[in-house]
Amino acid sequence: MKALSCLLAAWMFLLSNVRAEPLNVVLILADDLGWSDLSCYGSDFYETPHLDRLAREGMRFTQNYAACTVCSPTRSALMTGKYPARTHITDWIPGRMPENPKLLVPEWTRHLPLEEVTLAEVFKAAGYSTASIGKWHLGENEHVPERQGFDVNIAGTNAGSPPSFIAPWGIPTLSEGNPGDHLTDRLGEEAARHIERVKDRPFFLYLPHFAVHTPIQPRPDLLAKYEQKLKPGLTHSNAAYAALLEGLDSAVGRVLDKLDALGLAERTIVIFTSDNGGRVPTTVNIGLRVGKGSAYEGGLRVPLIVRWPGVTKPGSISDKPTITMDLVPTLIEMTGVRPPASFSSTGGIGRDGLSLVPLLRGSGTIQRDELFWHYPHHQHYQLGGSMPFGAVRSGGFKLIEFYNDSHVELYDLKADAGEQHDLASELPDKARHLLDRLRAWRNEVGAQMPTANPHYDAAKPEHVPPPLKKRNKKGQGN
Repeated sequence: MKALSCLLAAWMFLLSNVRAEPLNVVLILADDLGWSDLSCYGSDFYETPHLDRLAREGMRFTQNYAACTVCSPTRSALMTGKYPARTHITDWIPGRMPENPKLLVPEWTRHLPLEEVTLAEVFKAAGYSTASIGKWHLGENEHVPERQGFDVNIAGTNAGSPPSFIAPWGIPTLSEGNPGDHLTDRLGEEAARHIERVKDRPFFLYLPHFAVHTPIQPRPDLLAKYEQKLKPGLTHSNAAYAALLEGLDSAVGRVLDKLDALGLAERTIVIFTSDNGGRVPTTVNIGLRVGKGSAYEGGLRVPLIVRWPGVTKPGSISDKPTITMDLVPTLIEMTGVRPPASFSSTGGIGRDGLSLVPLLRGSGTIQRDELFWHYPHHQHYQLGGSMPFGAVRSGGFKLIEFYNDSHVELYDLKADAGEQHDLASELPDKARHLLDRLRAWRNEVGAQMPTANPHYDAAKPEHVPPPLKKRNKKGQGN
């Protein structure tokens, strides 16, 4: 009996010290993808079978938010888990001013500082292979992916959009394609080849696609398909955008297929989201007000799909409000990696996010009362874009403060997701309370505020929009 007890104790000791095989991570970020652009989010025209499959196999979030209404701040939040207001990366790089601004923007940070700890650095310190394949847009020179924890950088520069989706694409960190090759296809191929190369060790693959940002240049065969598919009465009806989106979906499918072929799918977390809301009039954010660049839901609400094999219930849905920064503590908890103690001196990676693991496990919820946004910049060149603003969502209510004239708007998102009925005058106590919370939060994170322009001419408009075609061309950078 004593021998049996000793044998059992030894066996339990061995079991307790066996380390589970590390989980791989594929983090896919779309550019300018609207919250209703995927078939599984309600599109009646766009086809996204691979992303729909990902949603069937994982969890789909219906009230997920980007950290900002434009791209670079959200990308910094995704790398650090911090509010853009805290890192002072508050606009797309390098940003743009109107001709006659009432307010001047603060001296904000136009790169991701090397002092900030990134997800890639955390995974690299844990022995992971790390790669960034696609759009970077967080700095140049020393502020490149290779200096932020990535072993590999393919196609990443400080540019906000590619010169062309059709080769020659002229991206200095990506070898040139053959004439007619499509950039989105190429990034999917690069990602699949990279997975093949690192299949025998744990990996963190960050795949920030340029699609579906402008220029809207799809593959000709896909464009022809959607031109034939057009019919009256569709909510979405942009054939070129639909074709570019299907190309993105196919590139995601290439990665999923590679994981399946290599037997890696069951130990690889796959996450898909977008950096800001869909750009109007390129697409339509069904049921939401306007889109990219605005303070309203169309500019901030984006898809989020998480597949965590063996843990997340297939086809599950969460309606809890979530935001970009949540993905940092979520991935750290999912994989069990631990940021080195030396990283704590930088202010704490992931400090502004909450782990979504309780939601993904289906065993609990997250305790969060408020989400905040701070955008002390101008988006006059986006259709429906706004001037400097701050916003807070608390429960089902959302308050927006417009800095130009300090007026506020209040919406009940549960009853009015399209933000058509401003309740600020009807619920003054609620509006005052949320405004106090917003201003207190700005103080807490050290948000930079715009200042009065001493040369502002009140007799002239802040900005005179050029014709739409010209404005679209100028707006390709963000």
